[in-house]
Amino acid sequence: MLLHIPALLTADELAHCRAVLESAPWTDGRETAGVQSARAKNNLQLGRDTPACRELGEIVLRALGRNALFNSAVLPYRVSPPLFNRYENGMSFGAHVDNAIRGILAGGIHTRIRTDVSSTLFFSDPDDYEGGELTMHANGNEQAIKLPAGDMILYPTTVLHSVTPVTRGSRLAAFFWSQSMIAEESRRQILFDLDMQVTALRERLGDGDPAVLSLTNIYHNMMRQWCIL
Repeated sequence: MLLHIPALLTADELAHCRAVLESAPWTDGRETAGVQSARAKNNLQLGRDTPACRELGEIVLRALGRNALFNSAVLPYRVSPPLFNRYENGMSFGAHVDNAIRGILAGGIHTRIRTDVSSTLFFSDPDDYEGGELTMHANGNEQAIKLPAGDMILYPTTVLHSVTPVTRGSRLAAFFWSQSMIAEESRRQILFDLDMQVTALRERLGDGDPAVLSLTNIYHNMMRQWCIL
């Protein structure tokens, strides 16, 4: 599933995050890359243990918690702490695949998550830079993505992807991974489609309509069968 989530952040949140990112200290982005992807990665990144990274990560996580579209599409079980990167002066990230398992620190405890869904949240408007498209490579085709500041793209972590060279300006973004309660992508898609239809019917018919109640029951029974907790 490739899903565009518009305006994840409020205008105030976006302005604050951009101000912090503009003045934050940046380090070599290969810090979080695996052995293979490190060879293709050329960007800058906020240190994961810096106050700026932790503060902005909390803002992003709160925004995810209140976003119905993200929660319906991902059905998150765990979300990795968001990380932040910067591309400029020809920096790019060649085609690569993200690690299937990542170690994270959650609530002071080191644990691991299975990376089912990847997310990129844009902080720079498309007019602020040239190049820097997030590009999906699948079935011999390429799809380039460049969204307004504050918007986010979700995509399966299984997809080969890259970031094209930034030839003017700076591209600022957050990136992170989610482990879904539904491991299989096709099942997540079915549940997302069903949830969207139930939501539309609720708006037309009300929560007490028999069809709404029946479909809601089916949704939750499918969740019980497919959830991995």
